[in-house]
Amino acid sequence: MFEKTQREFSQHLREPDQPLSEVLQTIEPRRIKIYEDLIFKNIEGFISGGFPVLRQLYSDDDWASLVRNFIVKHECHSPYFLKISEEFLSYLQHEHVAESHDPAFMLELAHYEWVELALDVSEETLPVTGEELLTVDLLEGLPLSSPLAWTLSYQFPVHLIGPDYQPSSAPEQPTYLLVYRNRSDEVHFMESNALTVRLLQLLSIQEHASGRALLMQLGEESQFPDLEAFISMGCELLLKLQSRDIIF
Repeated sequence: MFEKTQREFSQHLREPDQPLSEVLQTIEPRRIKIYEDLIFKNIEGFISGGFPVLRQLYSDDDWASLVRNFIVKHECHSPYFLKISEEFLSYLQHEHVAESHDPAFMLELAHYEWVELALDVSEETLPVTGEELLTVDLLEGLPLSSPLAWTLSYQFPVHLIGPDYQPSSAPEQPTYLLVYRNRSDEVHFMESNALTVRLLQLLSIQEHASGRALLMQLGEESQFPDLEAFISMGCELLLKLQSRDIIF
């Protein structure tokens, strides 16, 4: 009986608009209301904090409805508060039925905002801890890519979206971004391009290749007419990435 009452109570807290069971009708409404508000406000607070830009694009009523549907329909697989943002993103990607007021870039913006928290709490560690361990010669040495640097590609320029800029259709060219956590545990974003993304992909899968070899392969793939000039420009890029703790 006790377990049945618990299940009924927890279900009511998820969906308070439904009629109360006979047992719950014996509880003072004021007491139940306290728990209803506590559950919703806590979850809504975590989601709003994790997706601040997305929150700004919705009216209060539409946002409350979106969060309520998440609470009612989504079965979370983790009890940790830090996972709420990830669960909400999963709900948007797999269960949410699009509404007329949902922006076309909703899923991409939500993913972009979630990435910052995901990297901030990631338990991955950087391959080096001090400047003396950096690759001195990035061309002839064997640079490493950071596990705390992610390459992102979106149809929409999600890093520019806000209340004053809400594109209704995606531009012709995709948006490439790098997001990374440096040795000061600060998360940063930077605009990128297809070549830089490909370079970081090569770095992650060819750990025993020199910087020169990687740039040579990239230059050949892109059919650049002057490979030595390409390698020279690529060296500057490697230095820039190293200065931001994206490679080592």
